[in-house]
Amino acid sequence: MGDGGVLDGFHIGHVPDGLGDLVSDFASEWGDVQITSRVWERQTADGYRVDPRVHVLRGPRLSDLDGLREFLVDYHEREFDDSQLIDFPHPDGPGRATDAQAFWLTEPGVAVTVLVDPEQVGQDDLFTVARGIVGQREQAG
Repeated sequence: MGDGGVLDGFHIGHVPDGLGDLVSDFASEWGDVQITSRVWERQTADGYRVDPRVHVLRGPRLSDLDGLREFLVDYHEREFDDSQLIDFPHPDGPGRATDAQAFWLTEPGVAVTVLVDPEQVGQDDLFTVARGIVGQREQAG
């Protein structure tokens, strides 16, 4: 277990052991949402494999959990099957999760999502990583 550092105002307090050692940050915009991303990659015989990804999302269309879900469906170009989604209570606010992704609103207009390869990182570790991501303002004290 390690510390994932700070990404766009959020401290990533836990990342699983054994992640790739190539860590990259990216900033982009899609659909009027600002996206700041951190990815962990590892070299494989076939090139590189992405381990967990953390995205901080900021935009007015992320006003509630339904708006966040709609954005993610558009962004990833795949629908979330309601039978696969479970409620994911995060200390910052309500969220949803699958076996490979957890997403939640920290406040209207700001959301965080964590994506993993379910063959490499189990759902328990996904939840541990996600619950360990908190706004820096909460680190004081």
